[in-house]
Amino acid sequence: MPTGLKKNSTVPEWVLSKMKHFCAYQERCMQDVKQKIAPLHLQEDIYDALISRLVREDYLNEERFAKSFARGKLRINKWGKNKIYAALQQKQVPELFILEGLNDIDDKEYKHILHEVISKKSKELKDSDYNRRNKKLAKFAISKGFEPNLVWDVLNYRE
Repeated sequence: MPTGLKKNSTVPEWVLSKMKHFCAYQERCMQDVKQKIAPLHLQEDIYDALISRLVREDYLNEERFAKSFARGKLRINKWGKNKIYAALQQKQVPELFILEGLNDIDDKEYKHILHEVISKKSKELKDSDYNRRNKKLAKFAISKGFEPNLVWDVLNYRE
């Protein structure tokens, strides 16, 4: 039981039900839940009881969230690890879970997606100068969160 939690801190059933549905629909982090219930202006002890119940009943799991978030942002948004890391930090996910989420990304898939990002952008560029073209491709891939060393390795190997 969290520190300072009173035994009579009961979560209203409708709030618990709503949050269970919210967390079951897709993976959530604690910050998502906090933002969702903020308009209800719950007392701190009721909020703590709600979070602890969601965690205990496995509706809320930040490690699982970090892994799902990392895979989704890579596959759907084509983000690199740096951008995923920053987004998870912004969601106040603990560092350990962020690192586990990033380590869960398959290296082969990661490099394949980086190749896709560079290839797609390359087709859009009109610049025929090799050096300028590569600088633009690198800048774009790095802005998507891919590591500069990896980006340059791919660009130098590509041609």
